[in-house]
Amino acid sequence: MDTRHPARVNTVASTAWPDERHPNALTAPPVARGSMTPRPWLGFWNSIGVALIGTLHRWLPPRQARQHHPAEPLAPWQQAARGRRAVLGLITLVSVLLSAGLFLRTQPQSSHAWLEAAHMALFVLLSTWIVTGFATALMGFWVQVRGDRHSLRAADVKDVPLPDDGRTAIIMPICNEDVDTVFAGLRATCESLMATGKGRHFDVFVLSDSYQPGKAEAEREAWERLRGVLAAQGTPVEVYYRLRQRRTHRKAGNVADFCRRWGRNYRYMVVLDADSVMSGRCLVSLVQLMEAHPDAGIIQTATQAIGHATLHARAQQFAARVTGRLFTLGMQFWQLGESHYWGHNAIIRIEPFMRHCALAPIRGRGGLAGSIMSHDFVEAALMRRAGYKVWLVSDLQGSYEQQPPDLISELQRDRRWCQGNLQNARLMAEPGIHRVHRFMFGVGAMSYLSAPLWLLFMALGTTMLVLDSASGTDWHASLAERASLWAWTLSLLFLPRVLGVIAVFLRREQRAFGGGLNLARSALAESVMALLLAPIRMVAHSLFVVVALTGLRLEWKSPPREAAGVAWRDAVAHYAPVMLGTAAVASTLAMTMPSALPWAYPVLLPLLLAAPLTVGMASVALGRQMRAQGWLLIPEESWSPAVLRRAWKYA
Repeated sequence: MDTRHPARVNTVASTAWPDERHPNALTAPPVARGSMTPRPWLGFWNSIGVALIGTLHRWLPPRQARQHHPAEPLAPWQQAARGRRAVLGLITLVSVLLSAGLFLRTQPQSSHAWLEAAHMALFVLLSTWIVTGFATALMGFWVQVRGDRHSLRAADVKDVPLPDDGRTAIIMPICNEDVDTVFAGLRATCESLMATGKGRHFDVFVLSDSYQPGKAEAEREAWERLRGVLAAQGTPVEVYYRLRQRRTHRKAGNVADFCRRWGRNYRYMVVLDADSVMSGRCLVSLVQLMEAHPDAGIIQTATQAIGHATLHARAQQFAARVTGRLFTLGMQFWQLGESHYWGHNAIIRIEPFMRHCALAPIRGRGGLAGSIMSHDFVEAALMRRAGYKVWLVSDLQGSYEQQPPDLISELQRDRRWCQGNLQNARLMAEPGIHRVHRFMFGVGAMSYLSAPLWLLFMALGTTMLVLDSASGTDWHASLAERASLWAWTLSLLFLPRVLGVIAVFLRREQRAFGGGLNLARSALAESVMALLLAPIRMVAHSLFVVVALTGLRLEWKSPPREAAGVAWRDAVAHYAPVMLGTAAVASTLAMTMPSALPWAYPVLLPLLLAAPLTVGMASVALGRQMRAQGWLLIPEESWSPAVLRRAWKYA
């Protein structure tokens, strides 16, 4: 009998575990209690006050001589990060000034000064948002072509041994997920880990918050089958299952509950999502990176989206592989050891996580108070505040996740992310938070605030146009000036997509995308689909912001993991208010100012066609047909890694 893990099979567990007071008594290891106590938040305005008092205190002359300690020298990566962030700021400043100058030249000499000032302020703010993303993608292109000697690389730690005195827990929090998908990916991950010969250093925990009828029973049966399969293969990887009875604080609470119960038994934990699949080589490399860098608290992998056959999901995974990779590398370039954490497919040093990353609820009422929803950015900020580094490692292969299969599922996920990111913005001023993570809190909020700001910007422009036309004000800008502004704006928006394609050619990877012609036409098709869906996302995100700020109740529900298509009835019911509202706006413009209607078509038409666009792009048959013809291919489809082939086979 395996004395280290007495619960290897149920028959053995029955003799080794006489305590059956809890339904998890036969499925989980002995509890080794640890402490994970949250530190209360000071609050936004209190934090501002503390910061001001601290600033005044530094300015006032000291009553007695103070001891001056020499500052610790900056590490090479920190010096590089300072320079890179200065370049990012300079590119943003110059580009925004140029954009503002072009915009100002196209505006009329309006008699509505307040409207004109508000319109200009919104343009500067939104331009800053666009340019920051463009500059990040530009830096990512540089890394694609030239590399980055200051980043963490898995290639540098291949010979680092795994510790015998420090084990790693692989934890997968789930809640009412598709059982077959969860355990198929988990089985493929365990088998891949076993193939590395390092499986004895890892344990696996499935941490369930499921409450739907029959779901827990199905999970328990799938867990028993998985353990039986792994035992028959002779794998040393232990798989445990825990059904939480008190489902507090959602996923973050589930992870914290694991840490309090079993965290003391492990040095590291790798957090997975329900749709995550990771290769054994990737998992081993993460532990080696942690061993080689004892000051690292979190190391995040650059996950690759793969798995669904719908047109929507395939377009998203193509965009993530070509364009999204530039943004990932760009963030790695200027964040370096002050990166962020995405909540899954990452490794965490458990001891400092338990000591410093417990999450207290945000005091107050409304949608932006209570339990923290988007916990990952906050945990990364707290880990850095404690003095540990947070790294994003982009050269690790074998980290995979799925995209939502359709637009409705994507927006369902975004609604939760929107409220969580707006909530995190309340923590920007907390004492000790690094300025990079303060900036990332702002970026997270702006990802959704930009949608209503764009709507407001267009509404102000239309209002000014109507008022100035009624008063006979001449819009003096020439066609060339307007064309220059449009060309500049479109360049900032679409150049990252072009750079992504160019980077593939420069790295001579086009064959993995089906060849150069297939890559080019796929990039064009994905850009068209993104343009069509952009107005729908903008309106949806604007509604989500209103819901979050007004404190309306949000139902926490994971988006569907399986692609089953979208019925016409469901799509029409979902988008009916938006389509009817858009029809009313279009009719009003046609009657009051028909000359403005052609400029509004790019926004109005996709909103009117929201239901058919969603149904068409949710089609599995159309997605498979386009894949067969070479559209939207990514390398993982041209040559699927073994761990993915196993996961698909078992599912």
